[in-house]
Amino acid sequence: QVPLVESGGGLVQAGDSLRLSCTASRPSFNAYSMGWFRQAPGKEREFVCGISWSLLRTYTDAVKGRFTISRDNAKNTLYLQMNNLKPEDTAVYYCATGSRTYVTQYDIWGQGTQVTVSS
Repeated sequence: QVPLVESGGGLVQAGDSLRLSCTASRPSFNAYSMGWFRQAPGKEREFVCGISWSLLRTYTDAVKGRFTISRDNAKNTLYLQMNNLKPEDTAVYYCATGSRTYVTQYDIWGQGTQVTVSS
């Protein structure tokens, strides 16, 4: 297993910003896809955004233009910059990655970090 450690969650007001971080303890970090998922109370976990080994970024429609995913391969760290947060963004956010290089897959998960947006 690959330890994924998320940080940066918290309680904010609508319109505020937050930046989540996820550090992965693994060699060749740059060869793996990384992503963010979220799970709101009573709902299934959903894909938020992902970034491939080639820096291709994908976003779910609900966050396009507000969230930005990035990675610092020298620091083995994934980031999620969240701007103009809305109450519907409230969820536990999970960092995810795959067990194979150069394949877009998510089968390794972090413990999650809570993001709460008040109106």
